[in-house]
Amino acid sequence: MPLDQGQLNSLGLPKPPSQTRVVVAMSGGVDSSVVAAKLAEEGYDVVGVTLQLYDHGAALAKKGACCAGLDIHDARRVAERMGFPHYVLDYENIFQDAVIDEFADSYLAGATPVPCIRCNERVKFKDLLETAKDLDADCMATGHYIQRKPGATKAELHRAADAVRDQSYFLFSTTQEQLDYLRFPLGHLVSKDETRALAARYGLPVADKPDSQDICFVPNGDYASVIEKLRPGAADPGEIVHVDGRVLGSHEGVIHYTIGQRRGLGIGGLSEPLYVVKLDVENARVVVGPKEMLATRKIPVREINWLGDAPLTSREEWHVAVKVRSTRPPREAIIRPISETEAEVELVTPEEGVSPGQACVFYDEESTRVFGGGWIWRGY
Repeated sequence: MPLDQGQLNSLGLPKPPSQTRVVVAMSGGVDSSVVAAKLAEEGYDVVGVTLQLYDHGAALAKKGACCAGLDIHDARRVAERMGFPHYVLDYENIFQDAVIDEFADSYLAGATPVPCIRCNERVKFKDLLETAKDLDADCMATGHYIQRKPGATKAELHRAADAVRDQSYFLFSTTQEQLDYLRFPLGHLVSKDETRALAARYGLPVADKPDSQDICFVPNGDYASVIEKLRPGAADPGEIVHVDGRVLGSHEGVIHYTIGQRRGLGIGGLSEPLYVVKLDVENARVVVGPKEMLATRKIPVREINWLGDAPLTSREEWHVAVKVRSTRPPREAIIRPISETEAEVELVTPEEGVSPGQACVFYDEESTRVFGGGWIWRGY
């Protein structure tokens, strides 16, 4: 049925679903599969695209990981079930250059990177998005749990309705231009149970498929073993040193440690609990100290992607809430811009374990809106 003049379809576009081409980024999991099936059932011209991001037979990959062999097969089965075309694109070289290499180099530099953010930023929302445009798609849809809402002057990014599933921390670098083109049909759902119920309703073969938990190219969360394979011999052994200068032990490479770590330090027998407070890569030292030394109030942030209505530098201060880890709730903070892409963030209440390489994501204090974010870049 044709739309009335000025009427928008469910994706916010002024044309009937049958005349609206949507490229769906399909990882092979239940979320993106439901998005594709839902849009196909609604009559959209759906094109499913799955990225092969690495050789699924390689030592780095694990069975069932995102964008590996089994998942590509599952995405194809969903497309066959719902009757829309499906393509597999080999992005292995792009993924290696844009994500995996930086992940390894960041760890060796003493940072704690978040490769899932870089994958969204540099692969899925860049190269794949351009491919969608090349296919004459009106928009690209994904299975991410985040919301895109119309604002007074432009599309806005908002947290998902389900706080447990919210993926805004991993999508802070989505630019305004990308947001104008992207759609997130699952962001309004209040639980994963709803998604699985839809998958069952559509008869999808992935309805009961478990969620992937780890970084796709890091088996069982063992970052150090992956770094050793990617950069053989790059991690130098060194000393574990107390902040007061005492040498407490030795280590086999700083890649085995993260800021805030307490367990597995190999320096037992001490009267006080000690935590990793600094990774001195240049001198191959792991510096440990008491827990209070982990508390951080001021955080330098760069590579900022700002999604506010006014320019970042239009104010001397922005009172917002920020997340410095994906698993933590937003906390009250003040952003003091240095440039359009750099700022100092001051936490009203100090947080522990703030680490270079992690993201600092900005939120409106009074709503679900996401104002973007940046990268924490200097050690403490």
